[in-house]
Amino acid sequence: MKFQSGLEFAKHLDATDELSEFRTQFHIPTDQSGKPLIYFCGNSLGLQPKVTKSFVETELDKWAQLGVEGHTQGHFPWLHYHEFLTEAMAEIVGAKNHEVVVMNSLTVNLHLMMASFFQPTKSRFKILIESDVFPSDKYAVESQLRHHHLDPQESLILWSPRAGEILPNYDDLEQIMKDQGNEIALVMIGGVNYYTGQYFDLKRITRLGHQYGCMVGFDCAHGAGNVALNLHDSEADFAIWCTYKYLNSGPGSLSGCFVHERHADKPELNRLSGWWNHNKETRFNMRQPFDQLFGAEGWQLSNPPILSMAAIRASLNLFKTAGMPALIDKSKKLTEYFEFMLAALRDDRIEVITPKNINERGCQLSIRIKNADRSIHDKLTKAGVISDWREPDVIRVAPVPLYNRFEDIFQMVQLFKIILND
Repeated sequence: MKFQSGLEFAKHLDATDELSEFRTQFHIPTDQSGKPLIYFCGNSLGLQPKVTKSFVETELDKWAQLGVEGHTQGHFPWLHYHEFLTEAMAEIVGAKNHEVVVMNSLTVNLHLMMASFFQPTKSRFKILIESDVFPSDKYAVESQLRHHHLDPQESLILWSPRAGEILPNYDDLEQIMKDQGNEIALVMIGGVNYYTGQYFDLKRITRLGHQYGCMVGFDCAHGAGNVALNLHDSEADFAIWCTYKYLNSGPGSLSGCFVHERHADKPELNRLSGWWNHNKETRFNMRQPFDQLFGAEGWQLSNPPILSMAAIRASLNLFKTAGMPALIDKSKKLTEYFEFMLAALRDDRIEVITPKNINERGCQLSIRIKNADRSIHDKLTKAGVISDWREPDVIRVAPVPLYNRFEDIFQMVQLFKIILND
């Protein structure tokens, strides 16, 4: 599409946007005068769907009226509540239903997956991650290495960008695997890099890892609800993601977990166990020996927090109505328009470090301003633009297709221009 830089064109894009009505189904934060803020921080915390309150209140009312009987009574009995999320979540991440479960929090699930899929031997004991992975992932990986009495200095391999570049190069990854692949037990990559917004080729990375006998997993915290992950077709061994970013489930909400179906029924696979990954039919017959559940459910440990799951179900209903293909199409259009508007400023200080190829990114653009500091971001915030600052010098901006408009982008760029020239 040939874009134009005026306000009327942005309004035209919104008027012809088939998903525009979804914005009305979210609470948009406002300033002290009641004016809606320009919210571009869905990559950190998604906005609250208006229906979320009623979904949560329904479960609170059930608790008040039924007490413990709420586990088995009502339209959505608590005993099976996680199952009501499975189909919609599997559709979002491109998986089969039995490959997906919602449980725990993000880093907990990462540790559970590594308990199963990182089994070092004397000759194969290393973990490969990208050098600028989200810090909590690095912390978790290092602690797993120490748990196995391995020195991270020797056992952690970093896939780093070349000197003077921002994005890691696949040729370098292939060279790492040629040199050390037979010593690598696990390849663990962030599906979409939190800092640059780069969407990695999951299938390519998985095939490369498997070629050398490695297990392969992905942290899709910045990918779920944002890009077409196609986890089953990627053939990754596992993936994890949070639900409070693009999936709008509320601060600190639960995580999603994918385990490829080839691991669905492997009792010999090392894993931690608890009450909730025991056979559902005999779970309450307390004296039965442990009987592993089939599929991703076989990694659950405890009965889940229902109020958090109710909020997830509220958001998933919106995703199911909108459909991921339509959301991804709008996402690409939003970021293309955003890039066009930034380029129209003709300011050499502005650098977008997110890949220009729309198939190698989601809805986030990471903007670097040469010789600038956090004060630019702070001024944007004061002007009513909620974005995200990441050290040392990047402003992350995420126009989310469910609730952001093209006019939001137009207004943000106009404010950005004023601040840069102040």
